[in-house]
Amino acid sequence: MKKIVLALAFCLLVASNVLADPYGISLGYGEGNGGIDVYRIGFTRDFSAQWFENETGFLSGYFELSYNHWSHGGDDVNGGAISPVFAYYFETGNPTVLPYVEAGIGVAYIDEYKINNRDLSSHFQFEDRIGVGIKIKAFDLNMRYMHYSNAGIENPNDGIDILMGTLAWSF
Repeated sequence: MKKIVLALAFCLLVASNVLADPYGISLGYGEGNGGIDVYRIGFTRDFSAQWFENETGFLSGYFELSYNHWSHGGDDVNGGAISPVFAYYFETGNPTVLPYVEAGIGVAYIDEYKINNRDLSSHFQFEDRIGVGIKIKAFDLNMRYMHYSNAGIENPNDGIDILMGTLAWSF
């Protein structure tokens, strides 16, 4: 697990050469299939670019390196993930308030792949997400749906669906 976390940290460091400030930290809690508790801490770095700017808004995003802990009835799963996330920010006329929608697909490594009678079959997983949120100054409040699956690389591929709330702070 340490090797995977170090590899993910290295990937984020390399990717940061094409990114700009700000950095951020996020804390999240969610619930997965069958009452699985999900805790998450993430470290982010915003993209430096904005695309498709118009009077409605613009497209940008961030990279996120995260640690995830899933727990249910004595079963525990720990994992690390890295994800590029694209977000469309809507103009509000106030530059300190930006509602947005987001989507991303990343990769994850989990130390155990069985929890609550779900068999994910491999340590390697894809991390898919869609969400909505609002940035207010340096704070970001988000609600997202996440899905972990190995995309059929190994079977069975039960996957796990998570509904998660996140609070982030940029610095």
